[in-house]
Order: sequence, then C-alpha cells, then structure tokens
Amino acid sequence: MRIIISPAKKMRVRTDIFACRNLPGFLEEAQFLLAELRDLSYEEAKILWNCSDSIASLNYDRLMQMNLREGLTPAVLSYEGIQYQYMAPDVFTADAYEYIEEHLRILSGFYGVLRPFDGVQPYRLEMQARFRREHVDSLYDFWGKKPAEQIFSETDLVLNLASKEYSRCVEPYTPAGKQFVTCVFGQIEKGKVREKGTLCKMARGEMVRFLAESGAEGLEEVKAFCGLGYRWHEELSSDSRLVFIQEFSDGE
Repeated sequence: MRIIISPAKKMRVRTDIFACRNLPGFLEEAQFLLAELRDLSYEEAKILWNCSDSIASLNYDRLMQMNLREGLTPAVLSYEGIQYQYMAPDVFTADAYEYIEEHLRILSGFYGVLRPFDGVQPYRLEMQARFRREHVDSLYDFWGKKPAEQIFSETDLVLNLASKEYSRCVEPYTPAGKQFVTCVFGQIEKGKVREKGTLCKMARGEMVRFLAESGAEGLEEVKAFCGLGYRWHEELSSDSRLVFIQEFSDGE
C-alpha cells in the first residue's frame, strides 16, 4: 500500500533535526521547472502564485537563491499546513518514521513525487498553476503519467488522502488490476455527505498518523480509523471510496 497526500503552501527550513536520506526522484524535472520560474519577472511570478506582495517577495527571493542539492529539509518536516500539523511527524516514533518512508508519498507541483525524507527546498508552485509559456503551460501536462507510474510501480493499492487538485495526477492513470481508493471525511447534512475543507485536512493528517502508529498494510486496517469522531460507514462506501462520517464535532 502507498498513501498519497497533498503538499502545503507554507514551508520551512529545518536542517538541524533529521538528515535527508535521498534527493527527490524527479530532480531533473524540478531543475527544469526552477529554470522556467527564474525566467519569470517578479510580476509574472506573483500572478502565477496568485498571492500577496509579502508572500511573492519571500518566494521570489527564495527562487533566485535556491540550490536543489544543498541546505535541504526532509519533505515531511518542511510542510506546515493543517494536515501536517495534525499528522505531527515531529513526535513520531522511529517505527512510525520507517513506516511513512516506505508507505507515504507526497505529491508536488514542483517535485512531482516525494518520499518523506527526500531533501527539499521551500518553493511555491501549486499543481493547478498555469505557466502559459512555450515550454510549460499546464503542470498536469508537464508531469503527465510520471507520478502515477512511479507510485504504482511500488504497489497494487494506492490510498488517496490527497485533494482533488493533486489526486488527478494519479487516479486517471490507475493501471488495470490495481486499486485507487479515496478516503472521504464528511458529515451527514440533509441526508447527504458533506465534506468541509479544514475538517478534511485535519482528518487526513490524523489518518496518516493512525496508519503510521498502527503499521497498517491494508484497507481493513484503514477502516478502523476513529480519530476526531469519524467512523467508517460501510453503507456509504464502495470499492473505490472509504467514507468516514463524523459522529460528533471535535471537542463535543
């Protein structure tokens, strides 16, 4: 089993905790994207990133100084979004670290696919960003089947904890005979399952931690997840969807 998750926009440098184990597998492609980004003016980059001046200034400075082989942070410790806060990799046991290194894959618009201890630099590049340039327009077209082929070469089962923006890099390329199963975290409202962005991110992080701590290897173990009041709902689930319904709000 391989578990896929999305990256986070906010990143940090942490070179004093754990050493990186590897360079990213698609480093050549990342180096090409870096060259394309550096060819943008500040205003073009800001439009691509769709962000404020303060964020654009920080990331443009990073861009111009970026070295993809030095001063690197393990990917799982570099991202700072809600999902990563609830995953809490800083306090994993040694066994949990080994579990995620084998089972967890982080999708990235810049790096393609990352293992947890691949060394990365802070960057800003969402998968849905459009370059609209001669050599790169859509990142979906740029990456094509590569992320999916890499992940499915390692497993027959992909557990999807990524957003739709990122999972569309993998799901359409699922080979015959292999499984792509999406976890849905929702609440029942007016008879329908409703997903809420922040709560989903929280649940995805909790799920990764649960799987790492339990050493889960298959879907039956995934179904046992009960963090944040969620429970697997058999009647709403299918072969390609595991639906978890929150039976009560966190803290109630």
